[in-house]
Amino acid sequence: MNNPSPPDHTVSHLRGIRSFVLRQGHLSASQLNAINTLMPRWGMAYRAEHTDLNALFGRDKPKILEIGFGMGTATAEIAHQLPEYDFVAIDVHSPGVGNLLKLINERGIDNIRVMRHDAVEVVTHMLGDGSLHGVHIFFPDPWHKKRHHKRRLIQPDFINKLLPKIAIGGYVHAATDWQDYAEQMLEVLSATAGLRNTAADYAPKPAYRPETKFETRGKKLGHGVWDLVFERI
Repeated sequence: MNNPSPPDHTVSHLRGIRSFVLRQGHLSASQLNAINTLMPRWGMAYRAEHTDLNALFGRDKPKILEIGFGMGTATAEIAHQLPEYDFVAIDVHSPGVGNLLKLINERGIDNIRVMRHDAVEVVTHMLGDGSLHGVHIFFPDPWHKKRHHKRRLIQPDFINKLLPKIAIGGYVHAATDWQDYAEQMLEVLSATAGLRNTAADYAPKPAYRPETKFETRGKKLGHGVWDLVFERI
């Protein structure tokens, strides 16, 4: 879910907002095999047209979009815990894509579809208005240097693109272990018309979000973690 300054989660503004720059990363043999053999079954291809998510999953259940799933461990656990929800998981990091596909196969998880593409393009072109019940953005690249803050994903332009895709009563759940990014997230989400904070400021960690090894290690070192859960109204 998180790495300090991960090179594969790099934001670019050369063509407006983008969530990430696609980079290959170092693939293990098993990850490469998973991509080659399992992507046809559990993967989604990018198309610049609206996708019928119910048809994709073969059922009419609430859909959750996860942007940036890292190695996919938490994604697989959440989907396993919540079988009555369907998950569209997007990342650009090939090893993470391969690892999540392996987990899906090993655990027999049927309610995840995986994409390796820029999330902003997916949100803009593939998702219909009101098609999502929720959005998870866990530990996005913090771009901790002040001059790079403009590259962070959680900004008004992106949230305004994302908001119409969320059905009334749906939610945005973001989490970060960088306090200044948490403050920025709180400011941006609070200022977005059509979103309501479900807490006074930061939310308790929802039970469905597992604690990652990175998060556990950070807490032992005294690092904080901030969750924000906003409802679409």
